Amino acid sequence: MTSKVLLKKLITTPERKNVALVAHDNMKPELIEWAEKHKEKLIKHNLLATGTTGNLMQKQLNVPVQSLISGPLGGDQQLGGLIAEGKIDVLIFFWDPFEPMPHDPDIKALLRVAAVWNIPIACSVSSANFLVSSPLFDSEFERKIPDYEQYLKERL
Repeated sequence: MTSKVLLKKLITTPERKNVALVAHDNMKPELIEWAEKHKEKLIKHNLLATGTTGNLMQKQLNVPVQSLISGPLGGDQQLGGLIAEGKIDVLIFFWDPFEPMPHDPDIKALLRVAAVWNIPIACSVSSANFLVSSPLFDSEFERKIPDYEQYLKERL
């Protein structure tokens, strides 16, 4: 079976981004601490998070955070859908590499869809620090994404 190369198109990610914040239970305190340290940068953007993380972030940071449903209840898939719709520009996901999760397939799917749609992903304090310290975090930048419209035209 021969696979076709997926065509891509260039889009501009806006200056004000939709930033998704996610953390496994063991990592929530670390994400909250990190977010408090970078609050001034984060509040320039629209913040979204899965269930518990979103509620904790809103309470601790005293900033608006759109909360989705909890990750194990489908929030990871909900977030993946938003990424595929072009409604998430950055994913900061502090996951616990030592804790097996009952929803591991959902997490792998979320990371996969984020890679497919070419959004910046940070999975640790160090990578999140690099991401928010980049000049691209607060400015427009261009990125290539799958050209889904062209893909559909070729399939019909």
